[in-house]
Amino acid sequence: MKRMTDGASPQRRGGTVVTRKAPAGGGPAAGSPGGATASPGPARGGDRVRGAGVPGRKSRPGGGGWAPWLYLAPALVVIGGLLVYPVYQLGLISFLEYTQAQVSGGEPTTFQGFGNYATLFGDEQFWQVLLATVVFAAACVVSTLAVGCALAVLLTRVRALPRLALMLAALGAWATPAITGSTVWLLLFDPDFGPVNRMLGLGDHSWTYGRYSAFALVLLEVVWCSFPFVMVTVYAGIRAVPGEVLEAAALDGASQWRIWRSVLAPMLRPILVVVTIQSVIWDFKVFTQIYVMTNGGGIAGQNLVLNVYAYQKAFASSQYSLGSAIGVVMLLILLAVTLVYLRLLRRQGEEL
Repeated sequence: MKRMTDGASPQRRGGTVVTRKAPAGGGPAAGSPGGATASPGPARGGDRVRGAGVPGRKSRPGGGGWAPWLYLAPALVVIGGLLVYPVYQLGLISFLEYTQAQVSGGEPTTFQGFGNYATLFGDEQFWQVLLATVVFAAACVVSTLAVGCALAVLLTRVRALPRLALMLAALGAWATPAITGSTVWLLLFDPDFGPVNRMLGLGDHSWTYGRYSAFALVLLEVVWCSFPFVMVTVYAGIRAVPGEVLEAAALDGASQWRIWRSVLAPMLRPILVVVTIQSVIWDFKVFTQIYVMTNGGGIAGQNLVLNVYAYQKAFASSQYSLGSAIGVVMLLILLAVTLVYLRLLRRQGEEL
C-alpha cells in the first residue's frame, strides 16, 4: 500500500480508500465531527445576507430614514397652518378676557384662566343647548346611516338605468350647498306657498314655529344632503364583497335583513366606522341648516345647537372668549366620542 504523505489520513468505506487532507493549521479535518467547515458559496435566493460584503454598513430593519417625512412635509405644513394654528388660537382666546373692548384696543387683554369655562358651565342655557345638540346629532346620524345603507342595498338590486338615475339624484343633493338646500326646503314647507302643506291638507301650518317640528324639518334637510356620502361609500363596499358569499347566504334561506345583519354588516364594519365618525362630526357641528331654517336658532333660542350658540356669544354678544370656550368644548367632545368609538371596536378585535 502506498504511503500517505502531507498529513493525509486514509478512511476506508466499503473497500475504497478515501483520502482527506488535514488543514494546514493542524485543526480538525474538513467534514469531521465538531470541525466541519464549508467554504461559502454564492448566495442564492433567500440565502443572501442583507448588507453582506459592504464593510461598515449596518442593515436597518425599519429602513427609510427621513424619506417618508420628506414626502409628508408639504401636507404636514398645510395641516399645521390650517388646523393646528387655529386650534391653538381658539384655546388661547378661551383663557383670555377678549371682548369688543379688547378687539378695538380700548382695554388691555387680561388672562382669565378657567374663568370663561366656569362662566360657561354655570350657565343653565349652555346645558340645555348641549343636550339638544347631542340628541339632534344622534338622530341625524342614525337617520343618515339608515337611509344611506338602505339605498346602497337597493342600488345592488335595481337595473342599470334606475341605478344611474338614483346615483345622479343623490349626487345632486350632495353637491348642493347647504344654504341653497335649506332655502329650498323652507320654500317646500312654507305655510303660505309651500306644496307640502297643500298636499297634506295642513293649511297655513308653520313648521318652524314649534320646537320639535322645526328640529324635524332641519333633520330632514340634513339627512337629504348627507345620505349620498353614506350610500356611495357603502355601495362601493358591497360591490367588493364576493358574490359567492351572498349567494350562499340566500341559498341557506336567509332574508335580506338577515343577510345585511349577519353577512354584509360585519364585512363592511371598517367602512361603517368611517361613515359613522364622519357623520358624527358633521352633524354635531351643524350650523347653516339651523341658522337659515330657524332664523338664527328659533323663537327665544328654542332650536339652538352648540355651533349657533357659540356664534351668538362670539359675534352677536361680542364675547369672543366665551365663543372660543364653546368651540374648545365641542372639539373635546368630538375627540372623546371618536376615541371611545374606536376603542370599543378595538376591543371587539377590529383592525382599523
